[in-house]
Amino acid sequence: MPDNKNIALYIHWPFCVSKCPYCDFNSFVAQDVNHREWLDAYKKELEYYYELTKGKIVTSIFFGGGTPSLMQPFVAEGVIDKIVSLWGICDDVEVSLEANPSSVEYDKFIDFAAAGINRVSIGVQSFDDRQLAFLGRKHSAEDAIKAIKIAAKSFDRYSFDLIYALPEQTACDWKKSLDNALSYAGGHISVYQLTIEKGTDFYTKYRRGDFTVLDDDCGGELYEITQSIMEQYGLPSYEISNHAKKGEESKHNMTYWRYGDYIGVGPGAHGRFIVNGEKIATKGHRAPDIWIKKVNKTGCSSHEFEVISRKDRAIEALMMGLRLKEGIPLSRIELESGSSWKEIINPDKMENMIKEGFVSTKEDILIPSSKAIQRLDSLLGYLLTE
Repeated sequence: MPDNKNIALYIHWPFCVSKCPYCDFNSFVAQDVNHREWLDAYKKELEYYYELTKGKIVTSIFFGGGTPSLMQPFVAEGVIDKIVSLWGICDDVEVSLEANPSSVEYDKFIDFAAAGINRVSIGVQSFDDRQLAFLGRKHSAEDAIKAIKIAAKSFDRYSFDLIYALPEQTACDWKKSLDNALSYAGGHISVYQLTIEKGTDFYTKYRRGDFTVLDDDCGGELYEITQSIMEQYGLPSYEISNHAKKGEESKHNMTYWRYGDYIGVGPGAHGRFIVNGEKIATKGHRAPDIWIKKVNKTGCSSHEFEVISRKDRAIEALMMGLRLKEGIPLSRIELESGSSWKEIINPDKMENMIKEGFVSTKEDILIPSSKAIQRLDSLLGYLLTE
């Protein structure tokens, strides 16, 4: 069960060199950023949230974006030092940084390590230059390989991302691509199926007919191939899109999936944490210029805090927990709801799903099968009581 004394911290750096056509994250293209001003603002918002969460200890820090490897290392160091001075950190704290494999960024890896980063997640996406061009990436396969080699020497742990189910990609294509990618793997890889999100450049191009996407059957086949190959390489899935050797799982992301407490600092960053026995949801203003003005004025940029109802807490915990191969303890549902899990999950429907092979139970843990993980939205909607 999540420890209510622990808390994770997410720091959002909203800036990128360019916007990827598939990306719907809160990111903005900017060439001129006042890094000192941003560090000061981060510190102010950290101080604000500390006053609400005194007594917690930080188990993980995650610099996400955007492209946080574009920040100057002194910003990361200043944020980490501020967190240590406020909450304190656990002995095995995980401090992650998302990075792109460009020379501008990997040349700073050693400085980021000196600043306190001990894990880097590299947005490789593909080791094929033609696919990288389609995905709008600015790096080459050669850049990606060099970045990984430098990361392996610079940090205690490293991971990289891949995207599959690209237009016209066959099972044979993906097997070759994945086998090649795994030759550069460390202890963790994230493998995402391409999705077309509203508001992205890809959405416009797809609606215009510039390219087609694989159908669900083809996507499902590639998913199963991914699971099989990753298992063979000793990197089994522990979450829908994440694979790791035992002990190499992302501690920070596990906080989300196990419905632990976390604070979000920065433009558009989300938070979920307990205050006076109630779960609070926070969300920072998305626009960087407005965010920084609000923080400088009041110490916090969040829209009005939302108190999450006990029922919604249980539903959120179920939704997140079913993403994990380990499943979710029914006692966690009861902890969040304050009542029996049968008030949240329809026991008859759960029994049907057990018979159909979508879920199983071990002691009090509800465990999704591989075919359930591919249909989580439908499964969740079916299981909830009416």
